[in-house]
Amino acid sequence: MTKPVRVFRVGVIGAGRVGAVLAAALRSAGHEVVAAAGESDASRARIDVLLPGVRAGKPTEVARRSDLLLLTVPDDMLSNVVTMLSASGAISEGQVVVHTSGRHGLAVLEPARAVGARTVAMHPAMTFTGTEVDLPRLSGCVFGVTADEADRDLAESLVADLAGRAMWVPEDRRTLYHAGLAHGANHLVTLVAEAMEILSAAGAEDPAATLRPLLSAALDNALEDGDAALTGPIVRGDVETVRAHVAGLLADAPQTLPSYLAMAHATLDRAVTDGRLLPIRASKMLRVLAAAETSVEQGTGPR
Repeated sequence: MTKPVRVFRVGVIGAGRVGAVLAAALRSAGHEVVAAAGESDASRARIDVLLPGVRAGKPTEVARRSDLLLLTVPDDMLSNVVTMLSASGAISEGQVVVHTSGRHGLAVLEPARAVGARTVAMHPAMTFTGTEVDLPRLSGCVFGVTADEADRDLAESLVADLAGRAMWVPEDRRTLYHAGLAHGANHLVTLVAEAMEILSAAGAEDPAATLRPLLSAALDNALEDGDAALTGPIVRGDVETVRAHVAGLLADAPQTLPSYLAMAHATLDRAVTDGRLLPIRASKMLRVLAAAETSVEQGTGPR
């Protein structure tokens, strides 16, 4: 691997699933990881496994020992952590401070910038297990990056050291960027988990094996073709099939019905918009969905 243009002394605060993996990747790229902070037993275990030999310490100690400080704490904690470290003198002039929050941009790092630090927001568009299996997944991973013009070369070099690709996200679009990723990935996990619950209720011995080829093909088709990849009873206008679905879910998997109805509405809207479902069929489908929603609210069977 090519040695980085500048070798940083890296400190990571928040050695969770993301922080420990990114620090390990930077270490593999030639940087020196000098310290890590993690509060939980799981975080300390990740330091031992992914960053062997790296000193565990308090956040202020980690910040003072590093010239590249990686902040991988939860979104809602980030502002307090930056403010505390900056006010205590643990962050200093010329230090590089990078956070990995998708929601936040540079504004949350303003206390660090005010004391002379260089600041970068650098969020990996990837899901993490916090284990070694994540390391090869970083190859080609997109990082949503926000940085001042003077720090763009620095940000690009860090992303390159992680074998990723930079996607520049304006400060005022960070939340929208993150919402797109969360809606696609986090809600996908919920959707798949509920689909497996429904199949289990139907008697499937291995719901995951049943779904895997179907979902893999559907995901590939959706990423390639967008709405044109939609199939199924709503796009076909099969009103009675959908009516049977909601009756079956209400009887045997009621916990999944609210999300089924929400996604059915969204799918119906898209099918009408692209012209594949005529308005008259859509109106009938809407009545079925509305009746099901009323049934959920009243605790009765669908009509």
